[in-house]
Amino acid sequence: MDVRGSSVLVTGGSRGIGLATAERFLARGAGITIGGRDPERLRSAAAALGAGDRVATVEADVSTVEGCRATVAAALDAFGRLDLLFNNAGISIPGTAIEDMSYDTWKSVVDTNLSGVFLCTREAVRIMKNQNPRGGRIINNGSIAAHSPRPNSIAYTATKHAVTGLTKSTALDGRAFDIACGQIDIGNTRTELAANLPRSGPNAEPLFDVQIVGRSVAQMAALPLDTNVLFMTIMATKMPFIGRG
Repeated sequence: MDVRGSSVLVTGGSRGIGLATAERFLARGAGITIGGRDPERLRSAAAALGAGDRVATVEADVSTVEGCRATVAAALDAFGRLDLLFNNAGISIPGTAIEDMSYDTWKSVVDTNLSGVFLCTREAVRIMKNQNPRGGRIINNGSIAAHSPRPNSIAYTATKHAVTGLTKSTALDGRAFDIACGQIDIGNTRTELAANLPRSGPNAEPLFDVQIVGRSVAQMAALPLDTNVLFMTIMATKMPFIGRG
């Protein structure tokens, strides 16, 4: 499937995985909308992408209903339709024992990592069901934490397990309307979110190039809508995830 001329929305698109993914789709001829909370980062990202009227930005917080509506509406306003939503925005917190985690911290992770995915998906599905040609694709950024937790990561792990459920339900409910939904589970790429991971010792976690994630998302999106990658796991080969090593 040729993505040239398609409308692609990337939440959390001003840095890291989101920006690398936006760069990949832009290089393939798509129109890109990137969302984020930090206006300065959005300006820097737009300047880095530098493709004039093929790049739009939206400053919004996807942990809120209003922010998700504004984010999806910005892509529709910029390009007249929505062909792909990459639900990438997410936050992590330092390792925290269950008994020490405040409800406010728990809620902030859930609101962004889980509710934000649901709310953006809800808005995107409303558009994709009714546009002409009908349909589109939604790709959720899961994590290998959707399958196997790290110690002291209850909020992050719970949200990523729940995203897997959202992916399955969206894929099931969307197929009657030519909406495909899949999930990419990443472990771990070189971004700011990975800065606190151990780099030496028995718990060291190797990293891989973020551009490879962008390429992988683009591969998932390049399929025709009658074909779907439901789950893709991409990881550093030597990451301690499979079994004991």
